[in-house]
Amino acid sequence: MLKLTRPHGIVVAIDGPSGAGKSTVARLLADRLSYIQIDTGAMYRAAAFLLAEGGIELSDLAAVAAFCGDLEISFELQDGKKLVIANNKNVTDLIRTPEMSLLTSRISALKPVRSALMKAQQRMGDQGGVVLEGRDIGTVVFPDAEVKFFLSASVEERARRRYEELLAKGEAVTLEETISDVAERDRQDTERAIAPLRQADDAVLIDSSLLGIEEVVHNMFSVCQMKLSERVSQQ
Repeated sequence: MLKLTRPHGIVVAIDGPSGAGKSTVARLLADRLSYIQIDTGAMYRAAAFLLAEGGIELSDLAAVAAFCGDLEISFELQDGKKLVIANNKNVTDLIRTPEMSLLTSRISALKPVRSALMKAQQRMGDQGGVVLEGRDIGTVVFPDAEVKFFLSASVEERARRRYEELLAKGEAVTLEETISDVAERDRQDTERAIAPLRQADDAVLIDSSLLGIEEVVHNMFSVCQMKLSERVSQQ
């Protein structure tokens, strides 16, 4: 049953594979709705970075659980740029490397990590008025989200976008390597035992392969507006 009593609006869940443009779309959609964007992907990347920095062995779930119990991840706005702060350290750029992308997929399959971050996300979004993106927002974190989207694109298109981003940052990568990394990330995300990537039954599918960002945001905004109108009529 939908939680229509959320005082600050609806919960919008955007799921999909790596490189589909979820973070950009979530930010722009949140701006149009005057909602808060909760960047769940950045939260997992930050957790992956801290686990690696702390030398935590991922096979030692007890150590992982103890470490995650002390995680503090937040977002700050500085000079118009959103910063990711993890345990009082600015990790905004450190978590966006290819290595962190693959490690993030590994740690996101670990129950202690998912449990800690899911609780944090649910606390942040329970009052509504939020847009969240990730792999299992509409299926696990907020199965009662009023609006759910599954944003995807072909492996080749997603890899091309990622390749161009990495080149702009000065990373020495090839398109072939990037395609391989994206395909491997997809395999890890869809085959993991805990909360695998899948489209929720009631999610709206949007393929962004041939769509511009503004087109995607416009389509999503229209769906949200319809749901908000329904919400008002039901109250």
